[in-house]
Amino acid sequence: MDDDELISVLPIHYSNSLTPNVHIHQFPLLSRPLQTPPAAALSGKRIRARIKPVTRRLEIHVPVDPRPEVWNGERSKELGAARQEDDREKNQDVGKMKLREGEEPRLTEVRMRSEPIPQEGAYMLGIVRNGQLHLQPISETHQFRPTLTYLDIMSRKSRRSRGNAGSDEDSDDGPPPDPDEPPPVHITSKKEKKPLEVKEVQVSARKAGDDKGNLQGGLSAVRREMLLAIRAEEDEVWEDLDFCDGETVEGQEVFEAVFSQNEEHLECQSDITAFLKGIKGL
Repeated sequence: MDDDELISVLPIHYSNSLTPNVHIHQFPLLSRPLQTPPAAALSGKRIRARIKPVTRRLEIHVPVDPRPEVWNGERSKELGAARQEDDREKNQDVGKMKLREGEEPRLTEVRMRSEPIPQEGAYMLGIVRNGQLHLQPISETHQFRPTLTYLDIMSRKSRRSRGNAGSDEDSDDGPPPDPDEPPPVHITSKKEKKPLEVKEVQVSARKAGDDKGNLQGGLSAVRREMLLAIRAEEDEVWEDLDFCDGETVEGQEVFEAVFSQNEEHLECQSDITAFLKGIKGL
């Protein structure tokens, strides 16, 4: 430590003027800048964004690169039809994607959907400018990945086409199985063998020292809460947002708002003993 020379001391400017609008947005699968491909920009395509404010779900819609050498136009028709059906099932706002008479739906954008990441401790955005460290608190952290739920629609149609098209049982997959119910027992019948007798066995889990008994009701309640949360999110209406990258005038204005112009000096009103006592675990 004696050889670790102190080079300079930076004054800290702290401001929460942008709270709660400072987020960390991570794109683990993005291998290029989050920008509209040049070929799409020439046709007037732009990146769009929207939010569900109650569930805090964000989506960023990035136009695809329409060049024939990197994009299959015929395949985009199949994917576009599947996405249109997926949007209809999930109560998505499809009114802005009206098609002309005789026009087929196409997949023209990649939707990046957010997943909230829990924050441990206090996250800060820090930028050094003119020898000063400017800090702004970060309210939320999200990771964005492409949403491909429309592929489930295509998979479901493929299974139906391979099965009996006229059977009502095969035409509807039905709701997902309840994990709390015992799985159905399948019996393979063979010639010259008597059918096996099937008996239903009830199994319950009991925590040691817990007088409340089995957990079946608890698991069912958790599953119901999950389904209700999913339904509530699907029913919530999307609100459009303006997407502005760092090269736009709006982006530059927001960047400048990070830096505090307040020169008021803060004085510490507590001593080191009170500070250490306030740290949990010490």
